[in-house]
Amino acid sequence: MDLDATLLQLSREPDLPLDVAQIALELAKDEFPHLDVAGYVAELDAMAKEAARWVSGSFEDQVRGLCRYLFHDLGFHGNIKEYYDPRNSYFNTVLDRRTGIPITLSAVTMAVGRRVGLCIEGVGLPGHFIVKAVADRSLKAAATSDPDVAANDPEVAAGLSLRGTEEIFIDPFHGGRFLTQTDCENLVQQSTGVPFEATSLSLWSIPLGLMIQRMLRNLKSIYWNDEDYPRAIRVMQRLFQITPEDAALRRDLGVGLLRLRQPGKAVDHLRYYVEQAAEAEDVEEIRGLLRDADHKLAEWN
Repeated sequence: MDLDATLLQLSREPDLPLDVAQIALELAKDEFPHLDVAGYVAELDAMAKEAARWVSGSFEDQVRGLCRYLFHDLGFHGNIKEYYDPRNSYFNTVLDRRTGIPITLSAVTMAVGRRVGLCIEGVGLPGHFIVKAVADRSLKAAATSDPDVAANDPEVAAGLSLRGTEEIFIDPFHGGRFLTQTDCENLVQQSTGVPFEATSLSLWSIPLGLMIQRMLRNLKSIYWNDEDYPRAIRVMQRLFQITPEDAALRRDLGVGLLRLRQPGKAVDHLRYYVEQAAEAEDVEEIRGLLRDADHKLAEWN
């Protein structure tokens, strides 16, 4: 996979029917340059082969079988004690350690589920990430031995979820438990302290491109809070490939580059923010940083 080309595609078509595992593994190579992507993909294929023994019967039984395999037999679980450990955000270390944060455990569920013919889609709740299994598209996937063919079905590619079809909401972070709409509301309330109404719209499937953005933003926040600016900038540069017009991202890139004493690389990002966010509360502060960066460049020249 050409990761740069894929991220560019996702910037234009966020709902592309690509394998979340493949993209997440390619992104992990930024931190683990010798990572064997093909080896991890083979591991996922082997997991799916094992999981297929449990994925039979009714739609609900199939989903329960997948969750039993992943969260009981293999022991995938949420890393509550070390939630902000960056290893929880890298797909390869999540597979190695069988622990992660909601979005990476959701990605594992999606990747293995897809490989056994189930349609598992990401749902980006405020403050938490879950998945849902969708019956109508799972049946389409089961009708073919090639999950890529099923994934390229027009309805699947469009991210359509027909009302009236069976959907099962799953919380991979908490052992793969099934969720009701009330459970989803309570999860958000506990995570954010803000009331949340679970509706068909608020529980809609998130496009792959937006899921990848959310994974990267989580990792960027961890590195930024740890003042690990080289890694934070590396992650933000990946985000920039998907969302080049995100003014707040451009601001943070500029500030991070200044902290690494790279004003020449920072000025364009800071200038973009000043131009695009003229009414922002911090725009005067950023203007000051931009002036300082321009002065430094002038002195060097």
